[in-house]
Amino acid sequence: MRFLGIPYAAPPVGELRFAAPVPPEPWTEVMDATAYGPTAQRRPFGEVTTIPEPTVPGQSILNLNVFTPDVASPVGSGLPVLVWIHGGGYVAGSAASPWYDGAAFNRDGVIVVSLGYRLGIEGFLHLADAPDNRGVLDWIAALQWVRDNIAAFGGDPSKVTVAGQSAGGGAVQTLLATPAAQGLFRGAISVSGAVMQPQGRDMALTISRLFTERTGVPATAAALRDKSDNEHLALMDALNAPGPERQSLPLVALAPFADGDLIPVPVMDALTTGDAGTGTPLMLGFTSHEFNLMPAPDGGEEMLRAALARMGLDPDRTQRFLDLNKDTPGALLGQAATDTTFRAPSLAITEARAARQLPTWLYQFNYTSTAATYAGLASHCLDLPFVFGLPADAEGVTAALGENPPQRLTDVMHSAWVAFVTDLDPGAGWPRYTTSQRSTMIWDAEPHTESDPLGPVREIWLG
Repeated sequence: MRFLGIPYAAPPVGELRFAAPVPPEPWTEVMDATAYGPTAQRRPFGEVTTIPEPTVPGQSILNLNVFTPDVASPVGSGLPVLVWIHGGGYVAGSAASPWYDGAAFNRDGVIVVSLGYRLGIEGFLHLADAPDNRGVLDWIAALQWVRDNIAAFGGDPSKVTVAGQSAGGGAVQTLLATPAAQGLFRGAISVSGAVMQPQGRDMALTISRLFTERTGVPATAAALRDKSDNEHLALMDALNAPGPERQSLPLVALAPFADGDLIPVPVMDALTTGDAGTGTPLMLGFTSHEFNLMPAPDGGEEMLRAALARMGLDPDRTQRFLDLNKDTPGALLGQAATDTTFRAPSLAITEARAARQLPTWLYQFNYTSTAATYAGLASHCLDLPFVFGLPADAEGVTAALGENPPQRLTDVMHSAWVAFVTDLDPGAGWPRYTTSQRSTMIWDAEPHTESDPLGPVREIWLG
């Protein structure tokens, strides 16, 4: 059964637009929960994602959806819960996507909760007169709602796993590093997690200053509170417009950052050199060709070598990268973006956790699409239909994957997720990642594990 558009916080409008989330007004009448609630997304993410991401107008954007096998089950029946945080670069994405339907998980006794949160300027721009990381506060508020209410839907609040993809995967990593979120979930799954670097307070202040310089609008809640959604989008476009001063900023300027309070230190530092996530089993990974379809200028090998140097590779490691990846300079730049944004950071987290013997499972999704646009690539988002057990005729699946995607891959991937959410272990066929074996699940038409298949990537990007 589906219960859609349930408010977990009051609509962020008026004085609440840039405030920390507050509980919604209680209601006594039966709520119509048969349609998805409003989404924060006011403009789709363009051609970057393959995921259908509807925009639903309205102000009550801090809502969530509950997919449960059977509300007639006794309260306290104790079903495990998967809480899903959508991606979209922290500026787009939609919890109303049909790709996040929880029906397949429900069939296997898992409740799914998908949530919306504030995006872009409203969620992540540092403002002098508002709390920082408002989008992160939204994630925490939604998890608190799950803790307090999921038993009424047959769930066990002590058996919550938080998961997400892309920006949502970055959200999972951020929550692991956020003290206020601890105790709200017991397991974590980061799918193509994107944590933007650098993510310290100094960078957030720099972005805030650039926002004011480029737009003429003070980076304050007072100046922004009464502006329309379209005006906010125009201001965000101005912030992200090309220019010399923009080149020194992260690819995604509006994202979670270490504010010294809610998020004490940068997430990567917390997860690699700190003790964040110590008590939480983690499953994480990425696709082979996350961003290989990103538009890239094909300016020849000289341009490529200069770009790789800016990404931190010395001449020797640059040559090793070129020897490992044979393609056009534009495609190689896309592979480098895949490595620096997804594969290397996830490997760094995995290595650090393995060194501390923390329960961690790593995967790489290698299945390549046969659809025209993505043919021969395991691109960003292509793994999600398999995870959610979507039928081949579900909206957007054929366009992303091509005809007849392998059912065995769906069966095995989905089962591993169910096992992890249920038992905090994806199953005997997928060993933990250790520094001695580095066992990695390879998701392909015939799923299998390999010992250290990402060694060259680790050596090139992590040294």
